Order: sequence, then structure tokens, then C-alpha cells
Amino acid sequence: MAHVNLLPWRAERRKQREREFYMQLVSALVAGIGALLLWTFWMNQRVDNQNERNAYLQTEIKQLDVRIAKIKDLDRVRDHLLARKQIIEQLQADRSQMVHLFDELVKTIPSSVRLTGLQQNGQAMKLDGVAQSNASVAAYMRNIEQSPWMGHADLRKTENSHDGTRMPYRFGLDVSLSRPKPENAVAADGSPAAASTALGAPAAGASAPAVAASAAPATVAKSPAAVASPAKARSAP
Repeated sequence: MAHVNLLPWRAERRKQREREFYMQLVSALVAGIGALLLWTFWMNQRVDNQNERNAYLQTEIKQLDVRIAKIKDLDRVRDHLLARKQIIEQLQADRSQMVHLFDELVKTIPSSVRLTGLQQNGQAMKLDGVAQSNASVAAYMRNIEQSPWMGHADLRKTENSHDGTRMPYRFGLDVSLSRPKPENAVAADGSPAAASTALGAPAAGASAPAVAASAAPATVAKSPAAVASPAKARSAP
């Protein structure tokens, strides 16, 4: 005998499919929420890691800023010490300059020139004085330019006062100071003879003029006798 199912199976199957669909939908929603939570946790971990790195870098930068500030302070101290060292070296080098300068002033001034004023400002000097003529002033300028401690001399003014004195010309000079170049105490080959010559000691070549000078009067003294001897020889017969 055939069996016929008269129950509403289609409606029950439809309800079962709907339950399966909702279950799958809920499963997908839970999986999505779980993936979102995992992604959020992972991103938070990365952000925290980057924040830690940034904090470490900020700490190191602050330490480097402190070190840079100390280095700048040390550089300023070094520059200050170098400036003081240069000033001390300049003073040490200029300590004897005034003595040599006055010595050169005495050596270079002609007898027809008198100084009335002297002013030094660093490596420049102003000279004021009186002279017998403009030629005396020119000679004084040439002597100054030949001095090792004084350099170029510029004529600032010159005028004739017409006061009837022995030195009627008034002049003013601007002189630039200089320093003599140090001479080499030892020659290139290191010979002591060359060193003594450079230091001003008399060498073998320096004695030649003295010998020639001492021998010259002897020859002059002998020349009258030599000239007189032929005359005597002629007068003898």
C-alpha cells in the first residue's frame, strides 16, 4: 500500500533554512566582530610600540641637546681662551717694539729735523715736527722707509711758517709700523759657519775688506818711495 505524506513539509523546510541562514548570519557577524577586535588590538599594540619609540627618541634628543649645549659652552670658553692667548702673544711680541721704535726714531731722524709730536695707534704712528727744508723732510721719509721697524711713510702736511727761525717748515707724517723678518740662524746645509755669519759673527769673507783696507795704506806709503827712486837714479850720474 502506498504511503502519502500529507504534513506541511515545505513550511518546515523553509523554517529550517531560515534558522540556518540566521545562524550563518550570526556566525559571520561574530567572526567579523572578532576580526575587528583583533585588528584593533593589533593596531593599538603598534601605536603603543611607536609611542614608546617616540618617547625614547625624545629622551635621547633631550640628552643630545644637553650635550650640544655643553659643547657650545666649551667652544665659547675655547674661543675666549684663544683670544686671551692671542692678546698675550701680541703683548709679548710688542713688549720690545717701543724700545726698538724709539731707537729707530733716533737713528733715522736727520740733524736738520726736529720732532714736536708723536702719537701711536696700534700699528700706525703720527709724527709732527719742524725741518729746515722740504729736502730734509724727504730725507727723513727715506730713512723711515729703510728702517726695519717702520714701514711706508705718507706726508700728511708740509708748510712754511715764515717765522724766521732755523727750521721754518712744519710737517706731519703718517707712518705704518712693521716688524723685521727673523733671519735664519742656520743655513740650509746646517753649517755652523753660516749660522755664525747670520748671527752677526765675523766670517772668513768678512775679514777681506779689513785686510784690503790695512794693506791699502801700505801700498800708498810705498808709492812715493817708488816714484822717488827713479829720480834719484837719474840724479846720481
